[in-house]
Amino acid sequence: MQNSGLEAIIIVMQAKDSEDRFSGARERMVRRDLMGRDITDPAVLDVMGLVRREEFVPAGLRAQAYADGPLSIGMGQTISQPYIVALMTQELRVNSDCEVLEIGTGSGYQTAVLSKLVKKVYTIERITELSTSAQAVLTGLGIENVEFYIGDGSCGWPEQRTFDRIIITAAVPKWPQPLIGQLADGGLMIGPVGYGGVQELVVCEKKEGRIIEKLICGVRFVQLLGRYGFED
Repeated sequence: MQNSGLEAIIIVMQAKDSEDRFSGARERMVRRDLMGRDITDPAVLDVMGLVRREEFVPAGLRAQAYADGPLSIGMGQTISQPYIVALMTQELRVNSDCEVLEIGTGSGYQTAVLSKLVKKVYTIERITELSTSAQAVLTGLGIENVEFYIGDGSCGWPEQRTFDRIIITAAVPKWPQPLIGQLADGGLMIGPVGYGGVQELVVCEKKEGRIIEKLICGVRFVQLLGRYGFED
């Protein structure tokens, strides 16, 4: 991205809310942790500079909201580091016509980022309290193009349908078969795959029923529990 593009993004971020006490931290995050690495998609950078991550973390951790690392959100779950959220979003190559299935609502932060870039997000969370909290935060932020479901995300969306993109925000031992079935032909799915404490972030593309994989980098996610995930 050219310097003029960076300046434009920063100007927009500053103008959106001059009284936002986290605006400086958000700006530094975009400059240092995203643009300073390999996040180059202008739309992703813009959204990451606008979505208030502090709204999605526990009150006691708000001061750390823009640190380049994951944070605990309770119940053994975490909110991913901003870089990973941006990277997964960028690798999905979403657009305003996409309908996206998210497996693992968690805090709702990744949900909020996607909601600004796509037609609609369908998100599944197995822990009722997390889903309820995420719904409250997204509603408070005026985000309306999200549909929530509480249940086993490894089994996919409860209705028979397909999605343009699927994002899995917890580690799976292998791609859950129901999710492969719900990925539209030509669609992309991203998620951390593997056993143990470290997994590989993988993007797969579905072409005429075949899955073509691309390895991105090593990552560390909590496990996806469920019928087609890890055992509880």
